Amino acid sequence: MVGRRRLGRPFGWLWASYAVSAYGSGLGFGALPLIAVLVLRAGPAEVSALSAVGPAVGALIAVPLAPWVEFRRKRPVMITMDLVRFAAMATIPLGYAFGRLGFVQLLVVSAVVAAAKIAFNAASGAYLKSLVRPDDLLVANARFESTNWSSIAVGPPLGGAAIGLFGPVTTVVADALSYLLSALGITAIRGREEAPRTTGKSPGVRAAGLLDGWRHILGHPVLRPLYLNQLLVAGLIMATEPVLAVLLLRRLGFPPWQYGLAFALPCLGGLIGSRLAGRVVARFGRDRVFRTVGTLRAVWLIGLAFVRPGVVGLVTVMVVELAIIINMSLYTPVLATYRLEQTPGHLVARTLTAWSIGSQASIATLTALAGLLADATTPRTALTITGLLILTTPLLLPHPNRTRHPEPEPSHSH
Repeated sequence: MVGRRRLGRPFGWLWASYAVSAYGSGLGFGALPLIAVLVLRAGPAEVSALSAVGPAVGALIAVPLAPWVEFRRKRPVMITMDLVRFAAMATIPLGYAFGRLGFVQLLVVSAVVAAAKIAFNAASGAYLKSLVRPDDLLVANARFESTNWSSIAVGPPLGGAAIGLFGPVTTVVADALSYLLSALGITAIRGREEAPRTTGKSPGVRAAGLLDGWRHILGHPVLRPLYLNQLLVAGLIMATEPVLAVLLLRRLGFPPWQYGLAFALPCLGGLIGSRLAGRVVARFGRDRVFRTVGTLRAVWLIGLAFVRPGVVGLVTVMVVELAIIINMSLYTPVLATYRLEQTPGHLVARTLTAWSIGSQASIATLTALAGLLADATTPRTALTITGLLILTTPLLLPHPNRTRHPEPEPSHSH
């Protein structure tokens, strides 16, 4: 059984560290937009800007970090990025305590955390590929995916309750501490990590190396359409978050705990999808997962345009989110595994960084546009247009049988 396979103690520490930070982030789910709305009285455009500008700037910061991550030991990089995120998040409760919290500070923290997250994920992906056997990659990615969704299922209700009892920055404190604990967990991984080999052609010292990740993605006949599809699907789904926050919290009068509950309970669907990933691939094949599940994760978003006040509205959000999450949690580990399989070891960090930067840029752009549209019209109109646009994204998915692309030559970089 996939769920019972043992992947070794080093992976166990890596998984535990990921779980700690994931649950911390689950508690702090939507914390910055909530603080902007509840403390700084921000409107739709400002909330969307917070969700867009910060990650966009963070993505720009992450561009020169890619070669730096590629040619260094990955565990120290992960520890450093955790400590950077801890320090950045800790400034928010300090600013609030001294009455100095402002919108610009939230933007800066958002950018720093976004850049550190990209670098951490790039290092983590490269380290994972060297840590587990190739035939265990899907199992490992499915476990990370399951942990991610379970943390969001548990975190937001507890976070909403904590905000109601202890104030709006409570969950930010928990999130900051989770990065510190994650760094300690990664430090506990035993065994010497071999330093990546560098040569005279090392892109760490030339500007052209910054683009090698995108060259690999866009030059690959299957990764290219998967990448473009993922940019639009993730960007359009995430673009609805700040608009929906304004609609639920300000226009329809949902209390914060209901807002958290509306996103938390459907995340249990992530446990279903992620645990089924290995079995579904074994039975139906990766091609069908990419085509069928890739399509199914995009068809439900339009339902958010029909949210109403009260219990009916709450149930509508939950049903839509549940359908999206089940399909996303099945699709994502399959995509993550295929991406690692098709990327040479000496390009993993740069490829994952390029992928993350593209995703951040897409999310930032589409979130900003959705916020402007919501300001110019109404949040409900913005949700309608976003839901209609995402229905076109399955056209970008690769054609059947193209995912049987030869694996790259084995890497000797690690």
